[in-house]
Order: sequence, then C-alpha cells, then structure tokens
Amino acid sequence: MTNHEQFFSLAVECAKKATCKRDLCGAVIVKDDAVIGEGWNSPSGNDEDQRMCAMESYDWMKKKKSDKTCCMHAEWRAIMVALSKFPHEILGSTMYFTRIDGEGNILKSGEPYCTVCSRLVLDSGITKFALWQESGIRIFGADEYNQRSYSFHQTI
Repeated sequence: MTNHEQFFSLAVECAKKATCKRDLCGAVIVKDDAVIGEGWNSPSGNDEDQRMCAMESYDWMKKKKSDKTCCMHAEWRAIMVALSKFPHEILGSTMYFTRIDGEGNILKSGEPYCTVCSRLVLDSGITKFALWQESGIRIFGADEYNQRSYSFHQTI
C-alpha cells in the first residue's frame, strides 16, 4: 500500500464517523507524512439540533451541487482542526478527501466542483488536494483544484 492509499484509508475512517444523512465524507490533512487535521461531515458543532436534513419544506434541489446538505463539510472540519492544533504546519500540506458508501467502500470521485472547499484550501495554505478518481489517485495543486472547481460550474 502506498502512502497515498494509507492516507485515503484514514480518510475512510473519518468518513465512517460522518452523521450526515446525505453523504458520508472524510478528509485528512497531511504534512511530512503526519496527519495534522481530520474531519467528517456532520451537523455544525456535531449538534443534532442543527440538523436541517429532515426539513420537508426545504427545496434541496435549489442548492448548489457542492452544498446539498445541512452539514459542515469534512474538508472544513479538517482545516479547522489543523489550524487550531498545527497552525504553522498546514502551510504546504496535502488534503485527502473521499466519500464512502454505507458499507465503508470508497466512492470514486468525479471532477472537482466545490468552490467553497477549493477557496478554503487555498486560503489556509494547503498546497495539494488528493482525490481517488476512476482513473486512480490524482493529486491536484490547490490552484488547479480551485480552477477546476470553478470550471465545473461554467456555462457556455
């Protein structure tokens, strides 16, 4: 198993902690082969009173593809953890992100599309973003990940 696969395995373990009712996602931030932040998607503050998924009157389809949930993204939580515990180490780090199915299997990623996450990655000083796509593990530069996220939403 490569280091990249090991870090994706850790992201899977994070995703298993997710309490989101729409997606099970996990993220780890790595610097010099050490995990400095981890996150999973769940209601803000992990507070079930903040869960809005059950709102029947809410039109979830009107929300952008990158935010079809009421939960904090795994990437956001991982960044907050890394910044609070290792504020200097986050510079030059790599974010590994994955989704899993109900059995804990990795769901291969498509193209980058979350512009909120791509901006947070750039602003926090993370320099690489890793996705496990159908073609294999892909490591994007943070700037390329951001550009691809915006390109996903472009209209012709």
